[in-house]
Amino acid sequence: MTAFTLNGERREVDADPDMPLLWVLRDELGLTGTKFGCAVASCGACTVHLNGEPVRSCQTFLGDVDGAEVTTIEAIDTPAARAIRAAWIEEQVPQCGYCQSGQIMSASALLAAMPKPTDADIDEAMEGNLCRCATYVRIRRAIHRAAEIMEA
Repeated sequence: MTAFTLNGERREVDADPDMPLLWVLRDELGLTGTKFGCAVASCGACTVHLNGEPVRSCQTFLGDVDGAEVTTIEAIDTPAARAIRAAWIEEQVPQCGYCQSGQIMSASALLAAMPKPTDADIDEAMEGNLCRCATYVRIRRAIHRAAEIMEA
């Protein structure tokens, strides 16, 4: 049995400790906002926060989260996440939308740690999140806009 805090609630999961967290979230707990992308931590679609830090849930295992705090796109509600969501809408970032939950999780972590990132900071923080629609310019613009929203 693995116990951890998921989106603010204590959860116990009776599954193989080597099961990727992504499958625990989607198949065992029914949280489908976290997306399957590549399964090798190369695309970022499966990004969640583990103790406040972005991680790829396809390469984080159930045994790794015992006693930890996991936050998914369904429940992230920090000032940075709220600003990111508003900016995402203002800047019309989503195209197909598939990568967006991972993009938002990574961008929220960036702004929580660095309220006024430069283009280089954004590029570095977001480089592991791929967008098949190539909305990178809009993503960067939205992160800058979210920083402005947070500062206001």
